[in-house]
Amino acid sequence: MADAAYDLALAIVATSEAPLLLLDGDQSVIAASASFCRTFQIDPATVAGHPVFSLGAGEWDVPQLQSLLKATGSGLADVTAYEMDLAKDPEAPRRLVINARKLDLGAGDVRLLVTIADVTDARIAQRLNDDLLREKTILLQEVQHRVANSLQIIASVLLQSARKVQSDETRLHLSDAHNRVMSIATVQRQLAASRLGDVELRPYFTQLCDSLGASMIGDHDQLSIEVHADKSAVHADISIGLGLIVTELAINALKHAFPGGRQGKITVGYHSLGPNWTLSVSDNGVGMPKSGSAKAGLGTNIVQALAKQLGARIQIADAHPGTNVLVTNSNLALIEAGPAEVAI
Repeated sequence: MADAAYDLALAIVATSEAPLLLLDGDQSVIAASASFCRTFQIDPATVAGHPVFSLGAGEWDVPQLQSLLKATGSGLADVTAYEMDLAKDPEAPRRLVINARKLDLGAGDVRLLVTIADVTDARIAQRLNDDLLREKTILLQEVQHRVANSLQIIASVLLQSARKVQSDETRLHLSDAHNRVMSIATVQRQLAASRLGDVELRPYFTQLCDSLGASMIGDHDQLSIEVHADKSAVHADISIGLGLIVTELAINALKHAFPGGRQGKITVGYHSLGPNWTLSVSDNGVGMPKSGSAKAGLGTNIVQALAKQLGARIQIADAHPGTNVLVTNSNLALIEAGPAEVAI
């Protein structure tokens, strides 16, 4: 049985396409694969019967490797994915990954089967990739900084233009554009702060609503926006759509729900259960207009398009008082928005 196992080990080494060594209990080489000799430029005639640590020009004489192989032969340890530098050329050392397995053939006859993988090129490629990723991160941060500055400039120009124009309708359109740019700027800041690809929705919605309130609410004792959300976090791509939906619905409520200086509150909610989630924007204002008295506006089209991208449905209902808009994503069959729609 021992002879058969020994012959099998020799056959494995002889036919291996990978660098492979068969050692005796004293770490002397019994056999080496042709790939080992070719990879490490060692004359096959100088291998068998010599200690592995004397091979080549002594580059294999590594004290840590000696200790590990001795411990493996005695059964005290295993060499598993041990990495070492083979300093045959001091200016260009090669990075190796070594594994060793003890073969107990009985009667105290111990052999070690050692595999060697040259990962030098892989490690160089990994370092280059890491360098590229660092450069990409720096460039992305610079782009994000410039985008943030550009959005602030655009918002400032729109606001100044809105103050100068004589037409009330033009002023309203410019103010709407300013608010939308500010919401996008808030989205951009939140995404830039999220380095893991996920965005926590509660602080994100809070910051977004604070930005909208600062630009659109004159008296915060008269009107307010509150956020009630769980601790959900979603991928950055999804958070963009959710944030823009909140922006459009909140702008709509601020514009239409509280005419004549009416006092009120807008509440943004988000709750999830597994893959299912519900986003709500509700107010306690004057409620929905009478059927047919309002037509779909740009905001309505934006919200519907964003909801479609998220695989969600929209439901709009009278909240008695006010209006409640639900955007839901669930495993249920998606249906179109309910018959009651308001101009956003």
